[in-house]
Amino acid sequence: MVQIPKQSAPSLPAQRPVPTSADVARLAGVSRATVSYVLNNTSAVRISEPTRRRVHAAAKELGYVPHAAARSLRAGHSRMVLMPAPTVPVNPLYSGFFNELQWALSRLDYTVVQYGSVGLSGDDIARAWAELRPVAVVAPGAWLGPEGVAVLKRSGARAVVTLSPEAVEGAHTLILDHRGVGENAIAHLLTRGRRRIGVVMPQESGLSAFSKPRLEGCHRAVQGTDASLTELPLAYEEEAAAALAARWRSLDLDAVFAYNDEYAMLLMRALQDEGLRIPEDLSVVGADDLMLGRLLRPRLTTVHIQLPAGRDLAELVDRAVREPGVIPETRGVLSLRVVHRESS
Repeated sequence: MVQIPKQSAPSLPAQRPVPTSADVARLAGVSRATVSYVLNNTSAVRISEPTRRRVHAAAKELGYVPHAAARSLRAGHSRMVLMPAPTVPVNPLYSGFFNELQWALSRLDYTVVQYGSVGLSGDDIARAWAELRPVAVVAPGAWLGPEGVAVLKRSGARAVVTLSPEAVEGAHTLILDHRGVGENAIAHLLTRGRRRIGVVMPQESGLSAFSKPRLEGCHRAVQGTDASLTELPLAYEEEAAAALAARWRSLDLDAVFAYNDEYAMLLMRALQDEGLRIPEDLSVVGADDLMLGRLLRPRLTTVHIQLPAGRDLAELVDRAVREPGVIPETRGVLSLRVVHRESS
């Protein structure tokens, strides 16, 4: 019997100690307070540029980064602004807005954290957010009610800002009233002589928060006229668009408000594949004024939506953080206009 010698377990590499601000201070030849002032971008203390460069070089060499939790304990609050991760498809218009907002907040020395809230609803969402102890929450859509705002403020949030269709008690609210989008689109079609108008209702989860108010605006626009509206459920799929286009002639419609530019482009291609002429046989209007709509043939008529500047919203968050006792403000922020092109 041959004995196999026991193999000794390979030794793990020694773990390097986590660098501290004291290590950075020794390497840079400065005090720990100076390291803190430099790496936390403290403007109240003047530090020479050579000293700043020396501290940053030492921190980079050691792989040191400030401890956010420790900084929060010293300050009594964090610099974290929490934004819920979107649970619905976000098109380029809104994606660009949120990117600009995050950039503007970072310029004001805030850290933006996106939080996934899938599976949570109601005030449970606010409790989950509160566990992270953000200094501010910016919540797009109808995410929060008054109780949720109260939970966040009791946990230390100094500012709660919502972008929603109606005011939320205790929060700064930027009103996004999408009824005007539908109203503008239908009013334009009426001026073009269209009277039998289809309205696309997206079937994707979560978009009803936008499509239902737009449909309300459509109904508001046809009140007192001889025009009629027909709801057109549509999934964002080529097959679904082709199926709708195949029965278009039986619907006897002379126009369509396609919810937004992306649905308009999807449907236009399917309609053209069926031999329908745009705008001769029907007019098409989208919304959001995306660049791709200008590249279509015919070019797409659309409702241009002007969202608030990300910089302005970031400054509102900063003011609310610095003055947490100020009375919350509510204001409408959507600016709308129809851009008339060839499709209508």
